[in-house]
Amino acid sequence: MTASLSRALARVTGASLGPYQTALLRIGLSFTWLCYLLREWPNRHELYGPNAPWSWGMAHELTGDNHAFTALMWSDSPVWFETVYALAIVFSALLMLGWRTRTMSVLSMLGVLSLQNRSVFIGDGGDNVVHLMALYMVLTRCGQVWSLDARRAARRKREGAEGDENGQGFGAGSWDLTGVVLWVVCGLGLVLAQFLGDDRMSWTGEGPLPGLSWPVALWGLWAVQGLWWAVRRHAPGEPRAVLDALAHLAHNGALLVIMAEVCLIYATAGWYKVQGTRWQDGTALFYPMHIDYFSPWPWLSHTLAASSLVVLLLSYGTVAVQVAFPFTLLNRRVKNVLLALMMAEHLGIAVLLGLPFFSLAMIVADAVFLPTSFLRRLEGARRLLPLPLARWRPEPVGSCPAPRTPAEEADGPADGSAGGPAAVPGPGRRTVG
Repeated sequence: MTASLSRALARVTGASLGPYQTALLRIGLSFTWLCYLLREWPNRHELYGPNAPWSWGMAHELTGDNHAFTALMWSDSPVWFETVYALAIVFSALLMLGWRTRTMSVLSMLGVLSLQNRSVFIGDGGDNVVHLMALYMVLTRCGQVWSLDARRAARRKREGAEGDENGQGFGAGSWDLTGVVLWVVCGLGLVLAQFLGDDRMSWTGEGPLPGLSWPVALWGLWAVQGLWWAVRRHAPGEPRAVLDALAHLAHNGALLVIMAEVCLIYATAGWYKVQGTRWQDGTALFYPMHIDYFSPWPWLSHTLAASSLVVLLLSYGTVAVQVAFPFTLLNRRVKNVLLALMMAEHLGIAVLLGLPFFSLAMIVADAVFLPTSFLRRLEGARRLLPLPLARWRPEPVGSCPAPRTPAEEADGPADGSAGGPAAVPGPGRRTVG
C-alpha cells in the first residue's frame, strides 16, 4: 500500500501529464475564442460596448452584486472598451501560438472574463466552456509541445542554455531580455490596475476563490513567476526541484479538474434530458429543427425532421451517449468510439442548429480524452501548417518520455494503443452577427 502511494505521488509530482492533450486544449480554446472575437468585430459595440442593450450601468450594478471580474467596469470610455477588446484578440492569438504561455494564459483569461462578464446574456453555451477552461488553463503547463516556447526551449538546449517550455524561459546561464521586460510590464500593469480598478480590485474583495481576492491572485501569480526565474537562474538545486514538483502537481490537478468538468457537463446534460417528457418519447429534436432561429439550413433540418425514425434515433442516441460517457473512460475501445460519436454529434449541432462556436468549444474539450498515440501521429501533419510552425518537432522538452493523461492509464501501453455537453441547447440566446 505504501509503495503504491509512493509511486502515485512520484508520478504526479515527477512529470506534467498529458502534454499533447493540454496543448491541443490551449490551441483549440484560444482558436475558438479568437474566431468568435473576430467574427463579432462589426457587432462588438452592441455586444459588449457602449451600445449594448445591457448597459454599462446595469453591468456595473450586477458585477457589484456577484463580484465578477471585468476590466470593462473600470471605465465607460469607448477608447477603453476598444483597447480591452483588441488586447483580448492579441492575447488569444499569442496563447494559441504558444508564445510565453505562462503569461498569456493569465492575460487571455482576463480578456475572456472581461468581455463575458460585461454582458452575461450573450452566448450560446460554448462561452461557459471557454470561461471555465480559461480559468483552469492558467494552472496547466500547456506549452510543453506544439508551441513557440517549446521550439525556443529546444533551440536553447541545443545551444547549451537551459530553457523553459512554458515561456519566461530563463536558463541558468542565459538572460532572456524579452521575458524580463514582459514580467516588468505586467507588474506595471498590475500597479495601474490597483489605481484604476474598481472595488473588485480591492485586496479584501471577492476573487476567483472564496477568501482569495483578485489582487492577491494576480500579484501572487506575478510573484511566483519572478520566484521561478530567480530559482532557475541562481538556485538550480533542491529549490528548483521543489518548484518543479509543485508545478507538476498543479498541472496534473488542473488537468484532472478539466476532465472531471467535461464528465460533469455530459452527465448533467444527459440525466436532465432523461427527466424530460419530450426526450422520453423521442421527439425532442423535432422542435429545434423547426425554429427559424436555429435553422441556418432549413431545407436540411426539415428533411431530417420529416422522418420520425431519424428524430427518434437522434434523440435517444443523444441521451444515451451523454449518460454513458463518464462510465466508458476506463475502457479504451468504447471510450474512443464514444468520443467519435460525441464529436460527430457536435458537428451536427454546428450545422443543423447554427451553433459553430458552441460545437467547436465542446469538441476541443472532448479532445482532452484523445489517446496520446493518436495525437503523436498528428505530428506527421505538421507539414501542412504554415511556416514557421511546420519546422519544429513538437516534442516535450526534457529527457523523460511524454506522459499520458490519467484516463489513458487504462488504455494500455503507450506504444501499443492506438471525451462534452453534447447537450442540444434549448431555446436560448445566440450572438448577433
